[in-house]
Amino acid sequence: MRPPLFTVTRRFLSTGMTATDAPKGLEAANRFLSFVNASPTPFHAVQNASLRLDKAGFVKIREEDEWEPKAGGKYYFTRNQASLLAFTLPQKWKHGTGLSIVATHIDSPNLRIRPISKRSNAGYLQVGVETYGGGIWHSWLDRDLSIAGRVIVSDQDGNYNSKLVKIDRPIIRIPTLAIHLDRNVNDSFKFNQETEMVPILGLVSTQLNDPLKEKTNDPKAASAIQTDHHPALLSLLAEELSVKSERIHDFELHLYDTQLSALGGLASEFVFSPRLDNLVSSFCAVEAIAQNVSSESFPVLEGNVNVIALFNHEEVGSVSSTGAESSIIPSLLSRLSPSAETLNQSIARSFLISADMGHAVHPNYTNKHEENHKPVMNGGVILKVNAKQKYTTDAVGSFLIKKLVEKKGGKVQAYEVRNDMACGSTVGPMLSKIGIRTVDVGNPMLSMHSIRETAGSHDIQSAIDLFSSFFEGFATLDKTLSLE
Repeated sequence: MRPPLFTVTRRFLSTGMTATDAPKGLEAANRFLSFVNASPTPFHAVQNASLRLDKAGFVKIREEDEWEPKAGGKYYFTRNQASLLAFTLPQKWKHGTGLSIVATHIDSPNLRIRPISKRSNAGYLQVGVETYGGGIWHSWLDRDLSIAGRVIVSDQDGNYNSKLVKIDRPIIRIPTLAIHLDRNVNDSFKFNQETEMVPILGLVSTQLNDPLKEKTNDPKAASAIQTDHHPALLSLLAEELSVKSERIHDFELHLYDTQLSALGGLASEFVFSPRLDNLVSSFCAVEAIAQNVSSESFPVLEGNVNVIALFNHEEVGSVSSTGAESSIIPSLLSRLSPSAETLNQSIARSFLISADMGHAVHPNYTNKHEENHKPVMNGGVILKVNAKQKYTTDAVGSFLIKKLVEKKGGKVQAYEVRNDMACGSTVGPMLSKIGIRTVDVGNPMLSMHSIRETAGSHDIQSAIDLFSSFFEGFATLDKTLSLE
Protein backbone atom coordinates (compact mmCIF):
# COMPACT_ATOMS: atom_id res chain seq x y z
CA MET A 1 0.00 0.00 0.00
CA ARG A 2 1.35 3.39 -0.96
CA PRO A 3 1.63 5.95 1.86
CA PRO A 4 -1.00 8.71 1.86
CA LEU A 5 -0.08 11.92 0.10
CA PHE A 6 -1.25 14.05 2.98
CA THR A 7 -1.78 13.66 6.68
CA VAL A 8 -3.95 15.97 8.69
CA THR A 9 -4.58 17.17 12.21
CA ARG A 10 -8.05 18.16 13.33
CA ARG A 11 -9.40 20.73 15.73
CA PHE A 12 -13.15 21.06 16.02
CA LEU A 13 -14.95 23.92 17.70
CA SER A 14 -18.14 23.29 19.59
CA THR A 15 -21.20 25.26 18.56
CA GLY A 16 -22.56 25.18 22.09
CA MET A 17 -25.80 23.66 20.79
CA THR A 18 -26.72 20.08 20.06
CA ALA A 19 -29.21 18.87 17.50
CA THR A 20 -31.72 18.19 20.28
CA ASP A 21 -31.36 21.79 21.52
CA ALA A 22 -32.18 23.26 18.12
CA PRO A 23 -35.72 24.50 17.48
CA LYS A 24 -37.89 22.12 15.48
CA GLY A 25 -37.05 22.14 11.79
CA LEU A 26 -33.55 23.56 12.30
CA GLU A 27 -31.58 20.35 12.60
CA ALA A 28 -29.90 20.92 9.23
CA ALA A 29 -28.95 24.47 10.20
CA ASN A 30 -27.42 23.22 13.43
CA ARG A 31 -25.36 20.60 11.56
CA PHE A 32 -24.18 23.36 9.28
CA LEU A 33 -22.93 25.34 12.28
CA SER A 34 -20.66 22.45 13.21
CA PHE A 35 -19.38 22.20 9.64
CA VAL A 36 -18.63 25.90 9.14
CA ASN A 37 -17.04 26.30 12.58
CA ALA A 38 -14.67 23.44 11.78
CA SER A 39 -13.90 24.74 8.26
CA PRO A 40 -12.03 28.06 8.37
CA THR A 41 -10.19 27.29 5.12
CA PRO A 42 -10.89 25.33 1.90
CA PHE A 43 -8.47 22.67 3.16
CA HIS A 44 -10.57 22.12 6.28
CA ALA A 45 -13.81 22.16 4.27
CA VAL A 46 -12.46 19.38 2.04
CA GLN A 47 -11.34 17.43 5.09
CA ASN A 48 -14.72 17.70 6.82
CA ALA A 49 -16.64 16.90 3.63
CA SER A 50 -14.43 13.82 3.25
CA LEU A 51 -15.21 12.71 6.78
CA ARG A 52 -18.94 12.98 6.05
CA LEU A 53 -18.56 10.92 2.88
CA ASP A 54 -16.44 8.33 4.70
CA LYS A 55 -19.20 7.98 7.26
CA ALA A 56 -21.72 7.44 4.45
CA GLY A 57 -19.61 4.61 3.04
CA PHE A 58 -18.00 6.33 0.06
CA VAL A 59 -14.73 4.84 -1.19
CA LYS A 60 -11.84 7.26 -1.60
CA ILE A 61 -10.00 6.89 -4.89
CA ARG A 62 -7.00 8.75 -6.33
CA GLU A 63 -6.68 10.48 -9.65
CA GLU A 64 -3.22 9.01 -10.28
CA ASP A 65 -4.49 5.43 -9.92
CA GLU A 66 -6.28 3.29 -12.48
CA TRP A 67 -10.01 3.42 -11.84
CA GLU A 68 -12.25 0.37 -11.83
CA PRO A 69 -15.65 1.83 -10.89
CA LYS A 70 -18.43 -0.67 -10.34
CA ALA A 71 -22.12 -0.17 -11.04
CA GLY A 72 -23.89 0.73 -7.81
CA GLY A 73 -20.68 2.12 -6.32
CA LYS A 74 -20.01 5.39 -4.49
CA TYR A 75 -16.66 7.13 -4.76
CA TYR A 76 -14.86 10.39 -4.10
CA PHE A 77 -11.47 11.97 -4.65
CA THR A 78 -9.74 15.16 -3.61
CA ARG A 79 -7.21 17.27 -5.45
CA ASN A 80 -4.38 19.06 -3.66
CA GLN A 81 -6.39 19.08 -0.40
CA ALA A 82 -8.41 21.98 -1.89
CA SER A 83 -11.19 20.52 -4.04
CA LEU A 84 -13.40 17.45 -3.87
CA LEU A 85 -15.56 15.45 -6.24
CA ALA A 86 -17.91 12.62 -5.23
CA PHE A 87 -20.10 10.46 -7.46
CA THR A 88 -22.48 7.49 -7.29
CA LEU A 89 -23.29 5.03 -10.06
CA PRO A 90 -26.69 3.42 -10.80
CA GLN A 91 -26.91 -0.36 -11.06
CA LYS A 92 -27.26 -0.21 -14.83
CA TRP A 93 -24.48 2.32 -15.29
CA LYS A 94 -22.67 2.16 -18.61
CA HIS A 95 -20.48 4.40 -20.74
CA GLY A 96 -22.52 7.33 -22.06
CA THR A 97 -24.67 7.69 -18.94
CA GLY A 98 -25.46 11.30 -18.08
CA LEU A 99 -24.26 13.13 -14.96
CA SER A 100 -26.43 15.05 -12.49
CA ILE A 101 -23.95 17.52 -11.00
CA VAL A 102 -24.17 19.99 -8.12
CA ALA A 103 -21.18 22.36 -8.36
CA THR A 104 -20.19 24.74 -5.55
CA HIS A 105 -17.10 26.52 -4.28
CA ILE A 106 -15.46 26.34 -0.85
CA ASP A 107 -13.29 29.47 -0.83
CA SER A 108 -14.29 32.84 0.67
CA PRO A 109 -12.68 36.29 0.74
CA ASN A 110 -10.11 36.50 3.51
CA LEU A 111 -6.63 37.63 4.47
CA ARG A 112 -3.66 35.36 3.86
CA ILE A 113 -0.21 35.49 5.43
CA ARG A 114 2.50 36.54 3.01
CA PRO A 115 5.50 34.29 2.11
CA ILE A 116 7.69 36.73 4.03
CA SER A 117 5.42 38.00 6.79
CA LYS A 118 7.77 39.29 9.46
CA ARG A 119 7.12 42.95 10.13
CA SER A 120 7.37 45.24 13.14
CA ASN A 121 6.65 48.88 13.89
CA ALA A 122 6.39 51.10 16.95
CA GLY A 123 7.12 48.20 19.29
CA TYR A 124 4.56 45.83 17.79
CA LEU A 125 5.13 42.48 16.12
CA GLN A 126 3.15 42.58 12.88
CA VAL A 127 2.24 40.03 10.23
CA GLY A 128 2.19 40.89 6.54
CA VAL A 129 -1.03 39.76 4.84
CA GLU A 130 -2.49 39.76 1.34
CA THR A 131 -6.16 40.24 0.50
CA TYR A 132 -7.91 37.35 -1.24
CA GLY A 133 -11.10 37.95 -3.20
CA GLY A 134 -13.45 40.91 -2.95
CA GLY A 135 -13.93 41.18 0.78
CA ILE A 136 -15.64 43.93 2.76
CA TRP A 137 -12.32 44.63 4.38
CA HIS A 138 -13.44 47.11 7.03
CA SER A 139 -15.44 44.27 8.60
CA TRP A 140 -12.11 42.60 9.48
CA LEU A 141 -11.07 45.46 11.73
CA ASP A 142 -11.23 45.00 15.52
CA ARG A 143 -12.10 41.31 15.25
CA ASP A 144 -10.59 38.49 17.31
CA LEU A 145 -8.64 36.71 14.60
CA SER A 146 -6.61 33.55 14.43
CA ILE A 147 -4.89 31.46 11.76
CA ALA A 148 -5.60 28.19 9.99
CA GLY A 149 -4.37 26.40 6.90
CA ARG A 150 -1.80 23.80 5.94
CA VAL A 151 1.85 23.43 6.86
CA ILE A 152 4.60 21.42 5.14
CA VAL A 153 6.64 19.62 7.80
CA SER A 154 9.44 17.06 7.69
CA ASP A 155 9.83 13.97 9.83
CA GLN A 156 12.91 12.22 11.17
CA ASP A 157 13.04 9.92 8.13
CA GLY A 158 13.35 12.80 5.68
CA ASN A 159 9.76 12.58 4.42
CA TYR A 160 7.44 15.56 4.11
CA ASN A 161 3.77 15.88 4.99
CA SER A 162 1.14 18.55 4.47
CA LYS A 163 -0.70 18.90 7.78
CA LEU A 164 -3.77 20.95 8.52
CA VAL A 165 -3.63 23.37 11.41
CA LYS A 166 -6.19 25.53 13.18
CA ILE A 167 -5.31 27.73 16.13
CA ASP A 168 -8.46 27.90 18.24
CA ARG A 169 -7.69 31.08 20.18
CA PRO A 170 -7.44 34.75 19.15
CA ILE A 171 -3.86 35.73 18.39
CA ILE A 172 -4.14 38.46 15.76
CA ARG A 173 -6.01 41.75 15.51
CA ILE A 174 -6.25 44.66 13.07
CA PRO A 175 -6.97 47.67 15.32
CA THR A 176 -8.77 50.74 14.07
CA LEU A 177 -7.62 54.28 14.85
CA ALA A 178 -9.38 55.95 17.81
CA ILE A 179 -11.99 58.54 16.86
CA HIS A 180 -10.04 61.12 18.87
CA LEU A 181 -7.26 60.80 16.29
CA ASP A 182 -9.60 60.79 13.28
CA ARG A 183 -12.58 63.04 13.94
CA ASN A 184 -14.02 62.49 10.44
CA VAL A 185 -14.10 58.71 10.65
CA ASN A 186 -17.92 58.53 10.70
CA ASP A 187 -18.22 60.83 7.70
CA SER A 188 -15.66 59.41 5.28
CA PHE A 189 -13.92 56.28 6.52
CA LYS A 190 -11.20 55.10 4.14
CA PHE A 191 -8.02 53.17 4.78
CA ASN A 192 -5.05 51.92 2.79
CA GLN A 193 -5.16 48.13 2.53
CA GLU A 194 -1.37 47.86 2.33
CA THR A 195 -0.26 50.21 5.11
CA GLU A 196 -3.26 50.58 7.42
CA MET A 197 -4.53 46.99 7.53
CA VAL A 198 -1.45 45.25 8.93
CA PRO A 199 -2.38 42.91 11.81
CA ILE A 200 -0.58 42.95 15.16
CA LEU A 201 0.62 39.66 16.65
CA GLY A 202 2.18 40.84 19.90
CA LEU A 203 4.74 43.18 21.42
CA VAL A 204 8.40 43.24 20.48
CA SER A 205 9.31 43.45 24.17
CA THR A 206 7.85 40.00 24.87
CA GLN A 207 10.26 38.44 22.35
CA LEU A 208 13.53 40.11 23.37
CA ASN A 209 14.69 37.18 25.50
CA ASP A 210 12.99 34.47 23.46
CA PRO A 211 15.35 31.47 23.23
CA LEU A 212 13.68 30.54 19.92
CA LYS A 213 14.83 33.75 18.26
CA GLU A 214 16.53 32.85 14.99
CA LYS A 215 20.31 32.87 14.66
CA THR A 216 21.01 35.36 11.91
CA ASN A 217 24.56 34.05 11.35
CA ASP A 218 23.39 30.60 10.20
CA PRO A 219 23.29 30.11 6.41
CA LYS A 220 19.76 29.85 5.06
CA ALA A 221 18.80 26.76 3.09
CA ALA A 222 16.46 27.31 0.15
CA SER A 223 13.65 25.44 1.93
CA ALA A 224 14.15 27.18 5.27
CA ILE A 225 11.62 29.84 6.23
CA GLN A 226 12.75 30.59 9.78
CA THR A 227 14.01 34.09 8.93
CA ASP A 228 10.89 34.96 6.90
CA HIS A 229 8.46 34.90 9.83
CA HIS A 230 8.47 35.84 13.48
CA PRO A 231 9.92 33.00 15.59
CA ALA A 232 6.93 33.27 17.91
CA LEU A 233 4.57 32.51 15.01
CA LEU A 234 6.57 29.47 13.93
CA SER A 235 6.80 28.32 17.54
CA LEU A 236 3.02 28.53 17.86
CA LEU A 237 2.57 26.41 14.73
CA ALA A 238 5.19 23.92 15.88
CA GLU A 239 3.49 23.50 19.25
CA GLU A 240 0.11 22.94 17.61
CA LEU A 241 1.55 20.36 15.22
CA SER A 242 3.84 18.73 17.82
CA VAL A 243 6.97 19.28 15.74
CA LYS A 244 10.10 21.38 16.09
CA SER A 245 9.90 24.76 14.41
CA GLU A 246 12.90 23.98 12.20
CA ARG A 247 10.88 21.14 10.67
CA ILE A 248 8.38 23.64 9.25
CA HIS A 249 9.31 24.24 5.61
CA ASP A 250 6.37 26.17 4.15
CA PHE A 251 2.72 26.97 4.75
CA GLU A 252 -0.49 28.48 3.44
CA LEU A 253 -2.14 30.25 6.35
CA HIS A 254 -5.42 32.15 6.34
CA LEU A 255 -6.77 34.53 8.95
CA TYR A 256 -10.23 33.73 10.32
CA ASP A 257 -12.65 35.11 12.90
CA THR A 258 -12.71 33.04 16.08
CA GLN A 259 -16.29 34.03 16.94
CA LEU A 260 -18.42 30.93 16.48
CA SER A 261 -21.29 30.78 14.03
CA ALA A 262 -24.71 30.84 15.67
CA LEU A 263 -28.44 30.79 15.11
CA GLY A 264 -29.94 34.23 15.68
CA GLY A 265 -33.14 36.23 15.54
CA LEU A 266 -36.21 36.04 17.76
CA ALA A 267 -37.16 32.61 16.43
CA SER A 268 -33.67 31.46 15.39
CA GLU A 269 -34.63 32.30 11.83
CA PHE A 270 -31.12 33.53 10.96
CA VAL A 271 -27.64 32.08 10.74
CA PHE A 272 -24.90 34.54 11.76
CA SER A 273 -21.61 33.24 10.44
CA PRO A 274 -18.49 33.76 8.36
CA ARG A 275 -18.06 31.98 5.01
CA LEU A 276 -21.76 31.46 4.30
CA ASP A 277 -20.73 32.23 0.73
CA ASN A 278 -20.29 29.49 -0.18
CA LEU A 279 -20.00 26.85 2.54
CA VAL A 280 -23.80 26.75 2.80
CA SER A 281 -24.12 25.38 -0.74
CA SER A 282 -21.15 23.05 -0.27
CA PHE A 283 -22.50 21.63 3.00
CA CYS A 284 -25.94 21.09 1.44
CA ALA A 285 -24.45 19.29 -1.56
CA VAL A 286 -22.45 16.95 0.68
CA GLU A 287 -25.46 16.29 2.90
CA ALA A 288 -27.74 15.57 -0.06
CA ILE A 289 -25.49 12.98 -1.70
CA ALA A 290 -24.60 11.40 1.68
CA GLN A 291 -28.28 11.10 2.58
CA ASN A 292 -29.08 9.77 -0.89
CA VAL A 293 -26.74 6.78 -0.54
CA SER A 294 -28.13 6.10 2.93
CA SER A 295 -31.70 5.74 1.65
CA GLU A 296 -33.33 2.35 1.09
CA SER A 297 -33.64 3.07 -2.63
CA PHE A 298 -29.89 3.30 -3.18
CA PRO A 299 -28.48 2.19 -5.51
CA VAL A 300 -31.18 2.93 -8.06
CA LEU A 301 -31.52 0.61 -11.04
CA GLU A 302 -31.32 3.30 -13.72
CA GLY A 303 -30.67 7.03 -13.91
CA ASN A 304 -27.81 9.44 -14.02
CA VAL A 305 -24.50 9.37 -12.23
CA ASN A 306 -24.99 11.71 -9.25
CA VAL A 307 -22.07 14.09 -8.67
CA ILE A 308 -21.03 16.86 -6.30
CA ALA A 309 -18.03 19.07 -7.09
CA LEU A 310 -16.56 21.42 -4.47
CA PHE A 311 -14.17 23.84 -6.17
CA ASN A 312 -11.53 26.26 -4.93
CA HIS A 313 -10.60 29.78 -6.15
CA GLU A 314 -14.04 30.91 -7.36
CA GLU A 315 -13.56 34.23 -5.59
CA VAL A 316 -10.51 34.99 -7.76
CA GLY A 317 -11.68 33.63 -11.11
CA SER A 318 -11.56 29.82 -10.79
CA VAL A 319 -8.40 29.58 -12.93
CA SER A 320 -6.33 26.98 -11.09
CA SER A 321 -5.82 23.24 -10.88
CA THR A 322 -8.51 23.07 -8.18
CA GLY A 323 -10.90 25.67 -9.62
CA ALA A 324 -13.96 25.19 -11.79
CA GLU A 325 -11.96 25.92 -14.95
CA SER A 326 -9.67 22.99 -14.20
CA SER A 327 -9.86 19.48 -15.62
CA ILE A 328 -11.84 18.04 -12.70
CA ILE A 329 -15.27 17.74 -14.38
CA PRO A 330 -13.93 16.97 -17.89
CA SER A 331 -11.66 14.31 -16.39
CA LEU A 332 -14.58 12.59 -14.68
CA LEU A 333 -16.64 12.69 -17.86
CA SER A 334 -13.88 11.12 -19.94
CA ARG A 335 -13.01 8.44 -17.38
CA LEU A 336 -16.64 7.34 -17.11
CA SER A 337 -17.19 7.57 -20.89
CA PRO A 338 -13.79 7.02 -22.53
CA SER A 339 -14.74 6.98 -26.21
CA ALA A 340 -15.58 10.14 -28.16
CA GLU A 341 -19.06 8.83 -28.95
CA THR A 342 -20.01 7.89 -25.39
CA LEU A 343 -18.44 11.09 -24.04
CA ASN A 344 -20.64 13.24 -26.26
CA GLN A 345 -23.67 11.17 -25.29
CA SER A 346 -22.88 11.64 -21.61
CA ILE A 347 -22.52 15.42 -21.97
CA ALA A 348 -25.84 15.66 -23.84
CA ARG A 349 -27.60 13.68 -21.10
CA SER A 350 -26.07 15.63 -18.23
CA PHE A 351 -27.31 18.58 -16.20
CA LEU A 352 -25.44 20.82 -13.77
CA ILE A 353 -26.72 22.93 -10.89
CA SER A 354 -24.33 25.77 -10.10
CA ALA A 355 -25.10 26.53 -6.45
CA ASP A 356 -23.83 29.79 -4.98
CA MET A 357 -25.31 32.20 -2.46
CA GLY A 358 -27.54 35.05 -3.67
CA HIS A 359 -28.56 38.51 -2.48
CA ALA A 360 -31.60 38.84 -0.22
CA VAL A 361 -33.33 42.21 -0.28
CA HIS A 362 -31.83 44.52 2.36
CA PRO A 363 -34.39 46.44 4.45
CA ASN A 364 -32.18 49.54 4.50
CA TYR A 365 -31.29 49.41 0.80
CA THR A 366 -34.38 48.08 -0.98
CA ASN A 367 -33.59 50.22 -4.03
CA LYS A 368 -30.56 48.01 -4.74
CA HIS A 369 -32.91 45.31 -6.06
CA GLU A 370 -35.07 45.28 -9.16
CA GLU A 371 -38.66 46.01 -8.15
CA ASN A 372 -40.06 42.53 -8.87
CA HIS A 373 -36.98 40.50 -7.97
CA LYS A 374 -36.43 40.85 -4.24
CA PRO A 375 -35.65 37.47 -2.67
CA VAL A 376 -36.20 37.11 1.07
CA MET A 377 -34.48 34.81 3.54
CA ASN A 378 -36.37 31.61 4.37
CA GLY A 379 -38.44 32.18 1.23
CA GLY A 380 -36.97 29.29 -0.69
CA VAL A 381 -34.20 28.70 -3.23
CA ILE A 382 -33.32 31.51 -5.67
CA LEU A 383 -33.21 31.01 -9.41
CA LYS A 384 -30.58 33.43 -10.73
CA VAL A 385 -31.25 34.90 -14.18
CA ASN A 386 -29.15 37.22 -16.32
CA ALA A 387 -29.68 37.89 -20.03
CA LYS A 388 -25.97 38.64 -20.45
CA GLN A 389 -25.18 35.09 -19.25
CA LYS A 390 -23.45 36.03 -16.02
CA TYR A 391 -25.85 33.36 -14.79
CA THR A 392 -26.70 30.37 -16.99
CA THR A 393 -30.38 29.91 -16.15
CA ASP A 394 -32.75 29.61 -19.14
CA ALA A 395 -36.41 28.62 -19.42
CA VAL A 396 -35.63 24.91 -19.60
CA GLY A 397 -33.39 24.94 -16.56
CA SER A 398 -35.78 27.15 -14.64
CA PHE A 399 -38.68 24.79 -15.36
CA LEU A 400 -36.72 21.71 -14.29
CA ILE A 401 -35.61 23.31 -11.01
CA LYS A 402 -39.16 24.42 -10.20
CA LYS A 403 -40.46 20.88 -10.75
CA LEU A 404 -37.73 19.40 -8.58
CA VAL A 405 -38.44 21.88 -5.76
CA GLU A 406 -42.15 21.24 -6.15
CA LYS A 407 -41.65 17.52 -5.50
CA LYS A 408 -40.35 18.35 -2.01
CA GLY A 409 -43.05 20.94 -1.29
CA GLY A 410 -40.61 23.84 -1.43
CA LYS A 411 -40.69 27.37 -2.84
CA VAL A 412 -38.71 29.15 -5.55
CA GLN A 413 -37.73 32.82 -5.83
CA ALA A 414 -36.28 34.71 -8.79
CA TYR A 415 -33.38 37.14 -8.81
CA GLU A 416 -32.33 39.39 -11.66
CA VAL A 417 -30.04 42.38 -11.26
CA ARG A 418 -31.10 45.95 -12.04
CA ASN A 419 -30.16 47.33 -15.47
CA ASP A 420 -28.08 50.08 -13.87
CA MET A 421 -25.97 47.71 -11.76
CA ALA A 422 -23.25 45.19 -12.57
CA CYS A 423 -24.02 41.50 -12.13
CA GLY A 424 -21.78 39.03 -10.35
CA SER A 425 -21.15 35.54 -11.63
CA THR A 426 -20.55 31.94 -10.52
CA VAL A 427 -18.88 28.72 -11.62
CA GLY A 428 -21.92 28.08 -13.83
CA PRO A 429 -20.97 29.97 -17.01
CA MET A 430 -17.46 28.50 -17.22
CA LEU A 431 -18.70 24.94 -16.62
CA SER A 432 -21.47 25.36 -19.20
CA LYS A 433 -18.75 25.71 -21.86
CA ILE A 434 -18.25 21.95 -21.58
CA GLY A 435 -21.66 21.66 -23.25
CA ILE A 436 -23.60 20.55 -20.17
CA ARG A 437 -26.96 22.18 -19.59
CA THR A 438 -26.55 24.43 -16.56
CA VAL A 439 -28.70 26.47 -14.19
CA ASP A 440 -27.71 28.89 -11.42
CA VAL A 441 -29.37 28.72 -8.00
CA GLY A 442 -28.56 29.89 -4.49
CA ASN A 443 -29.81 30.72 -1.03
CA PRO A 444 -30.56 34.37 -0.15
CA MET A 445 -28.27 36.15 2.30
CA LEU A 446 -27.23 39.56 3.59
CA SER A 447 -23.74 41.10 3.94
CA MET A 448 -22.12 38.85 1.35
CA HIS A 449 -18.30 38.96 1.65
CA SER A 450 -18.36 40.48 5.12
CA ILE A 451 -16.43 38.67 7.83
CA ARG A 452 -19.87 38.02 9.41
CA GLU A 453 -22.75 37.24 7.05
CA THR A 454 -26.45 36.47 7.58
CA ALA A 455 -28.63 33.81 5.97
CA GLY A 456 -31.95 32.11 6.64
CA SER A 457 -31.71 29.06 8.88
CA HIS A 458 -34.63 27.26 7.19
CA ASP A 459 -33.14 27.79 3.73
CA ILE A 460 -30.39 25.28 4.49
CA GLN A 461 -32.91 22.44 4.51
CA SER A 462 -34.52 23.92 1.38
CA ALA A 463 -31.24 23.59 -0.52
CA ILE A 464 -30.70 20.03 0.74
CA ASP A 465 -34.24 19.18 -0.43
CA LEU A 466 -33.57 20.57 -3.92
CA PHE A 467 -30.32 18.66 -4.34
CA SER A 468 -31.93 15.49 -2.96
CA SER A 469 -34.81 15.82 -5.41
CA PHE A 470 -32.27 16.36 -8.18
CA PHE A 471 -30.35 13.20 -7.31
CA GLU A 472 -33.52 11.15 -6.84
CA GLY A 473 -35.48 12.07 -9.92
CA PHE A 474 -33.80 14.31 -12.48
CA ALA A 475 -33.23 11.63 -15.14
CA THR A 476 -36.89 10.57 -14.98
CA LEU A 477 -38.13 14.17 -15.11
CA ASP A 478 -35.81 15.00 -18.00
CA LYS A 479 -37.32 12.24 -20.13
CA THR A 480 -40.74 13.92 -19.92
CA LEU A 481 -39.42 17.12 -21.54
CA SER A 482 -38.91 17.35 -25.28
CA LEU A 483 -37.24 20.21 -27.12
CA GLU A 484 -38.43 20.63 -30.73
